[in-house]
Amino acid sequence: MSTVLITGAATGIGNLTARALARAGHRVYASMRAPGTRNSAPAEELHRLAQAERLDLKVVELDVTSQESADRAVAAVLENAGALDVVIHNAGHLVTGYVEAFTAEEIAHLVDVNTLGVQRLNRAALPHLRGQGSGTLLYVGSTIPVTTPPFLGPYVVSKAAMDSLALVTSYEVAPLGIETVIVMPGAFTQGTDHFPKAGRPVDATGVTAGYRTLDPLVARNEQATESLFTPGTQAAPSAVAKEITRILSLPFGERPFRSVVDLTNSLVEQANSAVLEARTDFVRRMGFEEVLHVTRA
Repeated sequence: MSTVLITGAATGIGNLTARALARAGHRVYASMRAPGTRNSAPAEELHRLAQAERLDLKVVELDVTSQESADRAVAAVLENAGALDVVIHNAGHLVTGYVEAFTAEEIAHLVDVNTLGVQRLNRAALPHLRGQGSGTLLYVGSTIPVTTPPFLGPYVVSKAAMDSLALVTSYEVAPLGIETVIVMPGAFTQGTDHFPKAGRPVDATGVTAGYRTLDPLVARNEQATESLFTPGTQAAPSAVAKEITRILSLPFGERPFRSVVDLTNSLVEQANSAVLEARTDFVRRMGFEEVLHVTRA
């Protein structure tokens, strides 16, 4: 079994995944911001779960907007466990609203959390993974780069950027024995804090007035998303935790590069297949075949 560090484990998919992986026998470090204060309740709940079920599950502090915090978290895992095999990038935040209503600084902050947070943790963890010649970077991305829904503009930008960052990083780490997995959840309107805690532009009264004719569409955004599911579908985010657990049960080197967990009847797998064919052909014709495959130590 693996030693796993996962971000954004206070709620939602991250919390469910930490529990599922620990129950599957992995040594799990569930990270979150401020586990001693603002996230003390979920931190304590995970601690009680670990005691009650005798799980190898610990909480560590990690704020993905801070390189120092990422460095400390990785160091703490290595000091405590003596190993780190899998890094799961899950932390993220959702915002809704008209693109023009967000200042450039607000969009930059979202990219800082959803995209650059990934880079910070990779910079903290990759020296160790490169040193041992093996490891797995697992990104909880989104189907959004394919489906691109309206009224989530800055979020779409940040998740698409995260996906691209994961992809280009995979080229460089694969020859060093580090595999990449991108799990792409579809929309989940229940079971996470994404929609209830979604951010909005801070000061956009004048801008939003100019889009008043679209307000009825925005008002039924959640309803419109829920309409994508086949009636009776249990669209629970636990499906994502289950898929991550399944993937990490597979032998190293046999895990999928992408896995779609989508219950909205979209065509994401077909789009991924077409893009993969084009990208692979392009890279091969450049003469860079070796960056497409993980080198086993």
